[in-house]
Amino acid sequence: MLSVKNLKYDVADEELGQVGIIHDISMEVPDGQFVVITGPNGGGKSSLAKCIAGVYQPTAGQILFEGQDITSMSITERAKLGISFAFQQPVRFKGIEVFDLLKLASGDKTLSVGAACQYLSEVGLCAKDYINREVDASLSGGELKRIEIATVLARKSRLSIFDEPEAGIDLWSFTNLIKAFEKIKAETNGSIVIISHQERILEIADTIVVIERGLVKAQGPRDEILPGLLGTESAYPSCHAADQDGMDVEKCEPKDEAAKGGVF
Repeated sequence: MLSVKNLKYDVADEELGQVGIIHDISMEVPDGQFVVITGPNGGGKSSLAKCIAGVYQPTAGQILFEGQDITSMSITERAKLGISFAFQQPVRFKGIEVFDLLKLASGDKTLSVGAACQYLSEVGLCAKDYINREVDASLSGGELKRIEIATVLARKSRLSIFDEPEAGIDLWSFTNLIKAFEKIKAETNGSIVIISHQERILEIADTIVVIERGLVKAQGPRDEILPGLLGTESAYPSCHAADQDGMDVEKCEPKDEAAKGGVF
């Protein structure tokens, strides 16, 4: 489905000049595969995902999607071909309601309220509480993340790319998050690429790609790659990430009493 060949991505720095973020990455995403890209922070994982999605334009190399060269295409052109991208920090849209956002994502102006509510329920949101909410600052990061995943469900893209989708998601929500990924894969018969450190996401991967210092350190089937990652920076237990979002690592529950009810 997707082929990345000798990809390079540089950024300009006032003091250092051109700085290489991605040096020479080649990888394949087979049709119908669940691929997780992991590795130490700052290794170029998110930059790679954004190059694939069209958010960034690579400095050199080639990206092929279903046999077509998309290297110079914009994010909009790639979306029309069937590529979706979910940001680590979802975008807020003041003045746009959740229902309108789902209609835009689906490409169906006649999308019914019932169908939209189904997408919300599949990501654990009570539809009647969210369908008419504005996608603005009144929503928490976790709520925005789930709404964004609902839009990917609605879009039914052939290739769905998620940058650390677990950010802002509480531990109890992980099972539902994984179910949502599995549903996207089943309904589209497509592929999913996820940037993640989380063991529970790595454990359901078909293929794992390890990126370090802008290069592919390892790639292959989960059973071959995962054992070598466990206990390293590339594979955090779920509680490690939870601590970043106000969770108590020792108890694996929210530190804030008001948050213990869960939102997924």
